[in-house]
Amino acid sequence: MTDTPQKPELPELPDHLSSDARSPHHVAAVFEHDIGIRLNDKELFNVEEYCVSEGWVKVPAGKTRDRKGNPLMIKLKGKVEAFYK
Repeated sequence: MTDTPQKPELPELPDHLSSDARSPHHVAAVFEHDIGIRLNDKELFNVEEYCVSEGWVKVPAGKTRDRKGNPLMIKLKGKVEAFYK
């Protein structure tokens, strides 16, 4: 009998996910693992929110901040893929 170490079960990636803990689309269990996002076959590393079915991601617009101190977001559209690294 040999025991092979099993990979821990990864939660399914949701269709719409946000990294902001105040958002209703935030799922803390998903952020316990490394997540990757591709937009039009190019991997992005600064995605704050995404929606696969609608085909968009939100990324910070440089160093610009709003009046509450949060980064201003721009929405980029295209083919979105979410995956575990």
